[in-house]
Amino acid sequence: MFFFFFTFRSLATLYMKSLLLIRHAKSSWENFSVPDFDRPLNERGKKDAPMIAERLIIRKVQIDGFVSSPAKRAKKTAQAFAEKFGRNKETILYRDELYEAGTEQFYEVIADLDDAQENVAIFSHNPGITSFANEMQVAKIDEMPTCSVFAIHAPVKSWKEFRQALKEFWFFEYPKKIQP
Repeated sequence: MFFFFFTFRSLATLYMKSLLLIRHAKSSWENFSVPDFDRPLNERGKKDAPMIAERLIIRKVQIDGFVSSPAKRAKKTAQAFAEKFGRNKETILYRDELYEAGTEQFYEVIADLDDAQENVAIFSHNPGITSFANEMQVAKIDEMPTCSVFAIHAPVKSWKEFRQALKEFWFFEYPKKIQP
């Protein structure tokens, strides 16, 4: 009977996908005439994005794919992460549906991911990214602060299986956790 017993960890040895949900870094509200889509990062955001990316590198987190909302603040956050990870910013995939995304849009983007990529970072916005993180019922969070990373694992071979998969909380990182 013991041969029917598999833990999440034993499944992980067979196959595993890891998803990092990353909220864009702090944006500027300096000029209220700038449309929301075009808001840039402020100075804190420009500092936080590479700092959190470096934190992931220290944790030995791998990122195979970068997918981002095309909004300027998400795009610049994704580019800062890609640069820290030694990737060309032209490899970032931009998906329009990640701007003002709801849960369904996140699942659609994930289902379209390249199965050759085991570890993918998705850069998006609140309130959708927090709602999506909580939808997975892995660990509840009140809100994803700017430049936060909510990471989970799922024992799937294909990203198309992600929605229905058992998910395991990996970690939750954010700038104020490092610098109170």
